Amino acid sequence: MTTSQVTARSPLALLAAVVSVAGGALLILLLQVLPATSDISPVRRTISEYALSENKWIFDVAVLLVAFGSAIGFGALIRRKHLPALSTASVFCALWTVSLVVIVAFPKNNWAIGPSAGGTVHRIASVVAFVCLPLAVWFAAKAVFSTSPARRAVTRVLAVAALAWFGVILGAIVVSMNGGRPWWQAIPLGLVERAMALTGLIALASLLIPSRAAAPVTEEAEALRVAS
Repeated sequence: MTTSQVTARSPLALLAAVVSVAGGALLILLLQVLPATSDISPVRRTISEYALSENKWIFDVAVLLVAFGSAIGFGALIRRKHLPALSTASVFCALWTVSLVVIVAFPKNNWAIGPSAGGTVHRIASVVAFVCLPLAVWFAAKAVFSTSPARRAVTRVLAVAALAWFGVILGAIVVSMNGGRPWWQAIPLGLVERAMALTGLIALASLLIPSRAAAPVTEEAEALRVAS
């Protein structure tokens, strides 16, 4: 495939990625109003609680849509030569995407039954996912928006905000370890997790939405850069 063909297809791939991610997010929002899951508190209960209901399949589809959109989005950035195939950003994106698949494969603990090995895997994958997404966006923004400082700044601010929400959880854990209330009760965990997820996905969309300023690097331009 020629460079011009890649250039023509990549914006469509980026838009498809954004639509896929947005679709997954909307399905998660839908779960909050469906009868089987409407009683789950969005303030106190985590997003993964939906997977313990009869609407688990909707949760699974939503998470996999986000994973698929993330993968094809970063793949398009690599094809457009905004990112190397092997870079800090691509590694963090891979970890984020794989973690989402693991979250679907291993549902969270059902505490009405008790802890499980699968639930532990789910918790680890959740932590990896929530940390790796903003880091992937942060590192990618510099390369993707090398000629668009405003877009780069906005995208990176969103990535930092997503990490800041995770910092709230870490702070609650530290307080709990020093004699405070259990960390999952000390903060509105469901609300914090949803804010963290939403901020991270908005940061991802900000990164993936094509812009004229972030023009693809052609083979000719790359040759001239190397020659100089």
